[in-house]
Amino acid sequence: MTDDGASSIEAAREAVVTYAPELAALTPGRSGNLSVRVGDRVAVTPTGVAYDAFEVEDVPVVTLDGDHVAGEMAPSSEVPMHTGIYDHRPVGAIVHAHSPAATTLSVLGEPLPPIHYMLVAVGGQVPVADYEPFGTPALAANAVDAMDRADAAAVILANHGLVVGGSDLEDAVENTHHVESLAGVYLRARSVGDPITLSDDALADAERRFETYGQRGEESS
Repeated sequence: MTDDGASSIEAAREAVVTYAPELAALTPGRSGNLSVRVGDRVAVTPTGVAYDAFEVEDVPVVTLDGDHVAGEMAPSSEVPMHTGIYDHRPVGAIVHAHSPAATTLSVLGEPLPPIHYMLVAVGGQVPVADYEPFGTPALAANAVDAMDRADAAAVILANHGLVVGGSDLEDAVENTHHVESLAGVYLRARSVGDPITLSDDALADAERRFETYGQRGEESS
């Protein structure tokens, strides 16, 4: 690995430490995990450790083949799913959570449809992947297949939880909060009526609008 590559993976490990506590607001106990990809290396949360109980040097680094190549602690049991998604989807970071609303949809075996324009951040909808045991290549394959079919950056794992990708960990964490919040809105809306979904044209328009949303350096001052 080049010096630049080594520096980048260290930055990725630091990001894992920084953002791991965010999982506490999303998922119970120690059941969540997150990762960052740098080239052919992935920095990932350690397995079975409290989100604020590890340091940068503890953060495991694995290859895209799943080999543990650095870090004092053993990596998450969901490494096959993380590396499988990195192999097939254009994301730079992944969050996996058992957040209540999305997990409720997972138990129902139902996707999150395009009920709100913010879902364009993850492809407009969140599909469901068929159940397989956690930590298995079969679960990874199902997650990738569901994301590929929907061209989505997020997936609900049947009877399990939620997986969300982003360009980096900040983006992936923010997307996860959006999906969880909107899953809750969808479930509440369904309890009192029939939710209205957005058309493909409406989603495409929202995506175009987001291209010029927010601050744009000196041009926005």
